[in-house]
Amino acid sequence: MKALLIGEYREGKLLDSTNELFGFAAELGAETAMLLVGSEAALPGYGGTLYLADAALCGEYNPDLHKQLIVEAVTRENPDYIVLLHSSYGWDLAPRVAAALKSAQVSEVTGIVADGFEVGCCNAKMRRTVKPATEKAVITIQGGAFPALVPGGSPQVVKVSGPAGGGLEFVGYEPAEKKGVDLTKAEVIVSAGRGVSKKDNIPLIQALATALKGELGASRPVVDAGWVEHSHQVGTTGQTVAPKLYVACGISGAIQHLAGMKKADFIVAINKDRDAPIGEVADVLVVADVLQFVPALTARIVR
Repeated sequence: MKALLIGEYREGKLLDSTNELFGFAAELGAETAMLLVGSEAALPGYGGTLYLADAALCGEYNPDLHKQLIVEAVTRENPDYIVLLHSSYGWDLAPRVAAALKSAQVSEVTGIVADGFEVGCCNAKMRRTVKPATEKAVITIQGGAFPALVPGGSPQVVKVSGPAGGGLEFVGYEPAEKKGVDLTKAEVIVSAGRGVSKKDNIPLIQALATALKGELGASRPVVDAGWVEHSHQVGTTGQTVAPKLYVACGISGAIQHLAGMKKADFIVAINKDRDAPIGEVADVLVVADVLQFVPALTARIVR
């Protein structure tokens, strides 16, 4: 099995999220090649074949030209999967590539299962498994759903160029107004659930997050109640995260929440109910009252 990974390059830098493509390929068990429209000053630490097009000539984004570069790389590599991030770049480019290749497209993949790929449906309230019906498939992966992996090594660079023109000129990026916190980049997340009882107790959870040098997360009921802003929500209707440490405080473990955090490296759950569903994914389940245990834990960490 082989996957062609499409790297992302922006404003002179290789995006860190590109490494999540390698994490996906590792879980898939696929050999990899990569296409990058970028520069030799920003190459991935990767020992495989890298098709490199000069962004100064091709533009950091030009849908027709970048599509053609991918199609040509597919001709050379004959991959089973063409994999992009589910970003503004990926979700615009993927359907163009799929149409050009007459291949299936699977968007916003969050997991790999025996029969195919796991994706969200019904406004992310449910999960479904889909299997591409074509020989090749174009895949976009949800940010944070797969671990960032740096394979190491020096790429075997093959310089490529697309046809001249393309009808568009890349002008630049206008970033959206930054709102809230990006939990997908956090190494430690401490999340509050309905078990914290009321908004006035959220500072107890924030204090533990601060002591662990992490970020505050929350379950959907906490956000819906207005105790925490939506930008802190973890789950299928919030952010999908994969931190090194995830501490769930008073979270029972609804399927939507578990889907958003179950790929954390280490999960600690604090809950009065020893049979709470979150205990099935937790590495450590602390059966205790959150409002008593969390302040005591914080005090031990900061002293």
